[in-house]
Order: sequence, then C-alpha cells, then structure tokens
Amino acid sequence: MITRRDSIWKSLDWVTICIYLVLIIFGWISVCGASYDYGSSDFWDFSTRAGKQLVWIICSFGLGFVLLMLDDNLYDILSYLIYGGFIILLIVTIFIAPDTKGSRSWLVMGPVSLQPAEFAKFATALALAKCVNTYSFSMKNWKSFVVLLFLILFPMILIIFQKETGSALVYTAFFLVLYREGMPGVVLFLGVCAVVFFVVGIRFGDVMLTGTQAPLGEFVVLLMALIFTAGMVWTYQKKWVPVRNISIVVALSLLIALFISKYIVPFNLVWVEWGLCALVVGYLFFLSLRERHLSYFFIGLFTIGSVLFLYSNNYIFNEVLEPHQQVRIKVVLGMEDDLSGAGYNVNQSKIAIGSGGLTGKGFLNGTQTKLKYVPEQDTDFIFCTVGEEEGFVGSAMVLFLFLILILRLITLAERQPSAFGRVYGYSVLSIFLFHLFINIGMVLGITPVIGIPLPFFSYGGSSLWGFTILLFIFLRIDAGRKKRFV
Repeated sequence: MITRRDSIWKSLDWVTICIYLVLIIFGWISVCGASYDYGSSDFWDFSTRAGKQLVWIICSFGLGFVLLMLDDNLYDILSYLIYGGFIILLIVTIFIAPDTKGSRSWLVMGPVSLQPAEFAKFATALALAKCVNTYSFSMKNWKSFVVLLFLILFPMILIIFQKETGSALVYTAFFLVLYREGMPGVVLFLGVCAVVFFVVGIRFGDVMLTGTQAPLGEFVVLLMALIFTAGMVWTYQKKWVPVRNISIVVALSLLIALFISKYIVPFNLVWVEWGLCALVVGYLFFLSLRERHLSYFFIGLFTIGSVLFLYSNNYIFNEVLEPHQQVRIKVVLGMEDDLSGAGYNVNQSKIAIGSGGLTGKGFLNGTQTKLKYVPEQDTDFIFCTVGEEEGFVGSAMVLFLFLILILRLITLAERQPSAFGRVYGYSVLSIFLFHLFINIGMVLGITPVIGIPLPFFSYGGSSLWGFTILLFIFLRIDAGRKKRFV
C-alpha cells in the first residue's frame, strides 16, 4: 500500500527552477544582444533569431511542465527503451542527415532542424542510472563495468561517425559519475595520463632536447611513464625495494646516456628510454610471477600502453581529427598563431570580452558583437556578448548563477534515496559542468574550440530542449523521493 504523498508542486525544488528561469531570461537577453542589427530592434518578430529563440523557450516551458506531470517511475521503467530509441535515431542520422558545415548530425523536418546527439545525453544518463540501480550491479564486477562502458561509448562512436567530435566528447563527463559510484581512481588517472601524454607529445614533438638528438616530446612522455610506473608500484604494493631499484636504474642510465650523448657521441636518448621501459616491464613481470601479485603485471601493461599510446598520437592527430580540429589544437597549444584563420574566433572573442571592462558597454551597445566581428557570437561564443555588454560584473554574475546551479544539483543528487536518482542527478551535473567549463574555456582561449553550446544561453532549440529535458527529469525524480511503501 502506498501512502498519500504531497502534491508535486510542494515537492518540487523551486530553488533550482528559479535559477533555471533566471538563466533562461539572461540567455534570451544575450541572444537579443548578439543577433541585434542596427536599426532593427523588434525582438518579438518570430523571423529573427531572438524571436525564434523565444519560441524555443516557450516550448521548453511546456516540455518541462509535461515532464513534471509524468510519474517518476516511468523514467526508471522506460530507461532502456528510451536509450535504444535514441541509439536507432543516431544510426539513422548518419545516413539521412544532410551535410551541414562538414557534419551529418542535424535532422531537417521542414522549417525545424534538430540534433539527436543533444537529446541522446539524457537517454544515456537514464540508461546508466538504470544499470547501476539493478540488484546484481557492482562496480567491482568487470562485467558490470563493461556494460557501463558500452552504454557510454556506443553513442559516442555513433556521434563521431556524424563528424561531431565536440558533442561526442561531452559523453566523457559520464566517467565522473562512475567515479562517484566507486569506479577505481586508476581509471581517471589513466584518462589524465592520456591527455597529458597527448598534449606533451604533440606540442613538443618537433622540439629537440637541448644539446641532444632526442625529440623533447617523446623524451618527456617516456620519462613520465617510467616515473608513473614507479609511483604506481609504491601506491599499490607499498614496497620500497622495487621502487628503489626502478628509480636508481632509470636515473643512473639516463644521466650516463645524457653525458655520453652531450660530450662523447651524440645519439637519440629516446633509444635508452625504450630499453629502460623494456627492462622495467620485464622486471615487473618477474615480480608478478615470483610474488604472485597481478598488480605488478597490470602496472607493466600500463608502461607498455603508455609507449604504444605515445606513438599512436600522430595517427590520432593526423588521421582521426578533422583538419580544422588539428589547427584549433595547435592554436591553443601555441604551435600556431593563426589570427586570420582558426585563431580568429578566439582572438575576436577576447577582444570583445576585454572591451567590456568592469561594467560593460550596456545592452545593445557592444561594438564588437554588433559589427559581427565575432563569428558564432549567438551560439558557441555567446559568452563574449555577455562580457562586452555586461562587463566583468555581468560575466561574474552569470558564472555565479551557474555555480549555484551546480552546487544545488550536488545537494539534490546526494539526497536521493535510490541509486537511480543519485546516478541520474550526477549525470546531469557532469554534463552541465563539462559544457560550462569547455565553452567558457574556449571563449577565453584556454581550451580548444570544439563547438559545444553554453547551457540556456546559446541560440538553438536542440541544446535548449536537451538541457531542459535533462534538468526537469531530475527535478521530477527528486520530487518523488519521499514516496514510502508500508
């Protein structure tokens, strides 16, 4: 028997809804400012960008209302069905979507264009929550972990086939959720290592170590792999002897090799590091057999994987990434100063934000945005409009609102009585956090430009609806948390 529960309206978290409404309003004002043309200020005209965005906003309110009216148990029951439906839609999109700026990710239905990748995020979040909430699930069970990886990576791969790498990268945010649910920290460590190795290998691949014939990028990455190997031995085995042996051999060998290369016979120090990696791996495999500890074996695999990953960097960079993505990464890493090409957007964005000063130029008074110096200024680069018109004060206020939203989502996620609600809540949080960090970062030039929207601000119905669905499903799940069975 189910006891009577409070009205849905009393159970809703109105603080989050108020933040949502304020962000929506600020976002629409920013779209008005970014799309404004001198002599035309009719923002209510539905043929303008501001007018179209207003239509999307009104529709999102209706969508949110519908999601709140549904029984929260439906989201649990239909999770896998929703996920499967969107997987099919992603596959179909690859074949029927028209080519739009090099990608095939938009479905055109008359005057409306929708991007399924934006909606697949909430479907993936529901599927993850459902999987973790099953009775037999355990993060320590490798079969359960493989299922989670499949749920995350499958839509990512399909979106990459649509040539939407930026949208696909958003799905890596789900790994933060898995970490909260008990995923070993080593998985995140491996992810960080992959990013560091990639950046260092690409950035310093053509730079030579001073006074030697060794490429600096390869030398540093291999040295880090050896250092991390010794650190992992200490972390997982707490034995000083193997750590000491590895450290002494590596240090002495490299010092002797450096001396010989610099003062006797110049040669590539990377050759020595190859030998050291092979020696360390052999030593770890020997310890694994002698002491019957698989930890040594897996650490040895980490060393081998690091070397293989290093030398696959060039293939990934040159063959997997699109040419425009390669240039954007080079610009961010300081390898190129393409102010008239790939770096133009970021440079103009910085100028627009900097020109806003402390309090900004005022609504509709931003010269950089009004004269269209900033490309994509009402979509991916919408934050530069905030910076120019509202200045540092307005930008800080927007970021503060997002901070309150993030903290509120953490609070809501932690108070969920079930793993389903908690995992879905952290999925919503992770996606918002990823979009916020990357979008603001690329506008300021500290992250590569990968083309993802700023939640509730960037122009477009797909992103606005996608974020609304994500948030309001969680609000409905949270509103039903007090149901009790007696």
